[in-house]
Amino acid sequence: MTLFGRTFGPEEIFSLIFLLTALVLWLMAWRGERSWTHWFQRWESERKARRDAELSMEQDGQAPPRSSDGPRGPWG
Repeated sequence: MTLFGRTFGPEEIFSLIFLLTALVLWLMAWRGERSWTHWFQRWESERKARRDAELSMEQDGQAPPRSSDGPRGPWG
């Protein structure tokens, strides 16, 4: 294989393939980490909003509404 007037041998072709594969794997891992971070931030803000609503209901002397959905939160 010739690129820019230089002939690449099998070792160099393998190294290029390996580096490109490593780059793809790194990008996939980074994307997963980023999506997990966004999910956790969204969950935390929703949890804080629910908690603030419960506290304001308790301060007003009203009982917070109970949901019949079952357990809530990330662990069930």
